[in-house]
Amino acid sequence: MDVDTSGWSGEGEFTARLIEVISHLPEVGFLRVEDAPASRADAGFSFISNELFVLFATARQVSSTRLFGVLPWRVSREEKCLTLGGLESRLAGLPDIGPPDYADEGMLQYLRSERIVPPYQTRGYKLVELVRIYEAGRAGG
Repeated sequence: MDVDTSGWSGEGEFTARLIEVISHLPEVGFLRVEDAPASRADAGFSFISNELFVLFATARQVSSTRLFGVLPWRVSREEKCLTLGGLESRLAGLPDIGPPDYADEGMLQYLRSERIVPPYQTRGYKLVELVRIYEAGRAGG
């Protein structure tokens, strides 16, 4: 499993948790993490947006057929070991991850928020973390 975090600032506790879980799945061959350009901060809030791109491992499937109905012929093809829908099911079954807030055929999206009150301060700020997971190599991903 190859993980590329060179485009990620390291911000986002939920993103780090997703990276930890996804990087231990044997069906995932590559994971790239990037900061999304929507990240920003203000006095009352901090918005973190990250994108994860997964490339699923493949397995060679060999089947036998007949060419022109007469000659025996072996056909091999590569099939993905997991799909984005399968990844959604795996992540939804984990108590510290859960189901995505939005999912379609090309993306999984998680939105987490929490109130942070630093020590010795009366006012805190709201931390909002948006994480999108795409399949690498697909159109739009």
